[in-house]
Amino acid sequence: MSMKGRVIVVSGPSGVGKGTLLKKLFAESDLPLEMSVSATTRPPRAGELNGVHYWFLTRDDFLARRARGEFLESFEVYPGGALYGTLRETVLHAVDNGKWIVLEIDVKGAKSILEQIPNADTIFIAPPSVDALLVRLQKRGTETPEDLAKRLKQAEQEIAESGFYRYRVVNDDLDVAYSDLLKIFNSLRESSAI
Repeated sequence: MSMKGRVIVVSGPSGVGKGTLLKKLFAESDLPLEMSVSATTRPPRAGELNGVHYWFLTRDDFLARRARGEFLESFEVYPGGALYGTLRETVLHAVDNGKWIVLEIDVKGAKSILEQIPNADTIFIAPPSVDALLVRLQKRGTETPEDLAKRLKQAEQEIAESGFYRYRVVNDDLDVAYSDLLKIFNSLRESSAI
């Protein structure tokens, strides 16, 4: 697939700081970055807008689109729970218009993207340790002990499976991690100019 833009997949465990790092990158970068908007079947939360935070779809619409192959990747977080996915058309439209579309998705989603777009750039944001991640999640105070246990188990699994990512950033110190992320994006800019 020849592309004018780039597909950049960013993954990492919940609480590792992906959102904070990407927000800073988007605010400070002069690259043609665009954040991918995922589709979901969960209802909007207060203040969330359709097409800005998520594409909010009914379960039937989501499943019909998935059956038609409209998703690059899709998943169900918990059995019977909300569905999430990345719409193929929105990603390819951005790339065709020269944008660097950034997908903040999980490891399974990243594998699915690479099967379809093998030249996608992949970046894994890792915690310095699982213990450090636990401390961050506890400080957020948003999870029950059961949710914390699930998130830590998921984090350990994601870290174990992350060897296929092209780039890795350890977020031990936010400024250092941001500097490392910026170096990656600058190297991508240089390779685009060749």
